[in-house]
Amino acid sequence: MNVLANIGIVLLTIAFMELLSWAMHKYLFHGPLWFIHKTHHQQRHGWFELNDLFSIGFAAFALWLMWIGHLSLDYRFWIGTGISIYGIIYFIFHDWFIHNRFKAFKSDNRYLAGIRRAHKIHHKSTEKYPSEEFGLLVASRKWFRK
Repeated sequence: MNVLANIGIVLLTIAFMELLSWAMHKYLFHGPLWFIHKTHHQQRHGWFELNDLFSIGFAAFALWLMWIGHLSLDYRFWIGTGISIYGIIYFIFHDWFIHNRFKAFKSDNRYLAGIRRAHKIHHKSTEKYPSEEFGLLVASRKWFRK
């Protein structure tokens, strides 16, 4: 039973992270934290961008949760694990697949193509407003039509 509960915590955390990421992206990154996030909407001049600080912050929080929960493997460890897995998903989808920080992999998969289209539309604007499609794994149905 404990194993199922821990898996449930991890999966719920991943789902929650998508919701949290969407809200933070829309209301904070395209709001008061735009001065940091705008580096992500501009052409990159090097390996890192100031916007990467957000990922480092989430990683530090996840590691902290895992550290304080590791002795008893309590819920904090599994929440930290869920945040870490979401971070890996974010890295693969966002940095590697969408933004080609590494050699891109190509896919004809309808879901992946839709996510990529939605994100490209999000980056069409280099300004704080207007913008749309703030999620990573979830986007409007219109981007999935062929």
